[in-house]
Amino acid sequence: QVQLVESGGGLVQAGGSLRLSCATSGRTSSIKAMGWFRQAPGKEREFVGIISWSGGTTYYADSVKGRFSISRDNAKNTVYLQMNSLNVEDTAVYYCAADLTGYSDSPRSYDYWGQGTQVTVSS
Repeated sequence: QVQLVESGGGLVQAGGSLRLSCATSGRTSSIKAMGWFRQAPGKEREFVGIISWSGGTTYYADSVKGRFSISRDNAKNTVYLQMNSLNVEDTAVYYCAADLTGYSDSPRSYDYWGQGTQVTVSS
C-alpha cells in the first residue's frame, strides 16, 4: 500500500505561482514514477507531468511545458509541482498518483491516488 497526501492548493491571481506537495508513505520502494493530473469541472482527468522515482526524469504535457516543473525530495518522500505563470485555464483539482509498474501519462496506469487539492486561478 502507498498513501499519498496533496497540499498547497488555493486561490491565486493569473500570472501567479503555487507549489503543490505530495507526501508519500507506505511501500514507497515500490514506486516507479509519480504523476500529476488535473480535472476541471465537466472535463476528463488530464495528464500534467511525471517524474521517475529513482532517476528524476521528467516529462510534461504541452499545455504546461515551460511553466510547470516537478521535483522530488527522496529524503522526505515528497514530490512537488511548481506552477508558474498560472492562467484561468489551469483551474482544476490537482491529483498526484503513484505508478508501480512504469512511466506513463495515462491515468489508467496509476495504482494509487491522492485526495486532490483545488487550484483556482482568478483573472
